[in-house]
Amino acid sequence: MRKDIKTTEAIFPMPVLMIATYNDDGSVDVMNAAWGTMLSRNEVILNLTETHKTVKNIKKREAFTVSIADAKHVVEADYFGVVSANNTPNKFEKSGLTATKSTNVDAPIINEFPLCMECEFIEYQDDRYGCGVIGKIVNVTADESVLKDGKVDIELVNAIAFDPYTHGYYKVSSRVGEAFKDGLKLKK
Repeated sequence: MRKDIKTTEAIFPMPVLMIATYNDDGSVDVMNAAWGTMLSRNEVILNLTETHKTVKNIKKREAFTVSIADAKHVVEADYFGVVSANNTPNKFEKSGLTATKSTNVDAPIINEFPLCMECEFIEYQDDRYGCGVIGKIVNVTADESVLKDGKVDIELVNAIAFDPYTHGYYKVSSRVGEAFKDGLKLKK
């Protein structure tokens, strides 16, 4: 029997994305955004409101990075979600993490997160069904520690996902199947 659980935030897993920009003074700003995904093969979309300092920075610098948060840095990732740069301008410095300037866009790469997409700002949608920030991915980097035979090994990434039902973080691990292959067994 099924029961109505009285929620609309029901997509799981939701990615835990670290959106990084530079502030006006050149310092690093990072926010945690669970409401983001791929828009196309080389574009991301982030459901962010203009009240975020990060969105203001994205519009000014026309660039941002999106890193995949990992289990090793769940405390820092959560901190970037519960503390606003509007109230704590030096929140990145307080996290103890480090950053390197991207050579492709005017935004920082957070060194401790294993995967990073470097993005050019395309547009901000703010109408009734607008989704917020849209960016074009111009480069993706991976820490060597998560590469196996030159390719990203998701099990080594230890990516985390947000659970909107209980507000928990869960480690994304262990492969359970082969995309575009396993379903072919039913096609016979």
